[in-house]
Amino acid sequence: MVSEVMAQLVIPGVLGGLGGLTRGIVGLLKALSLRRKILWFYYVVTVIVAMIIGVFVGLIFNFDWRLSLLAGYAGTDIIEGIYKSFKVQKVYVKRGR
Repeated sequence: MVSEVMAQLVIPGVLGGLGGLTRGIVGLLKALSLRRKILWFYYVVTVIVAMIIGVFVGLIFNFDWRLSLLAGYAGTDIIEGIYKSFKVQKVYVKRGR
């Protein structure tokens, strides 16, 4: 019973998290090279979300470890893209003259 739960939930979650960590490391290296501020809370949240995505993909596709790993990587990338598209940005309007 315990090994069945581990095979269906924990392992896909860990693999999804590993995919999210891999994506996060790529993002961290990019941020460091561009000398941007690193948001550690955002990094942790994306890894946790990647773990959740890995579990769902593992459940849906009857646990194919490659899909859980890929879903963690790609899912984090997709969520980051969605976040950036809805992020409020300042708009400056040039005054006349």
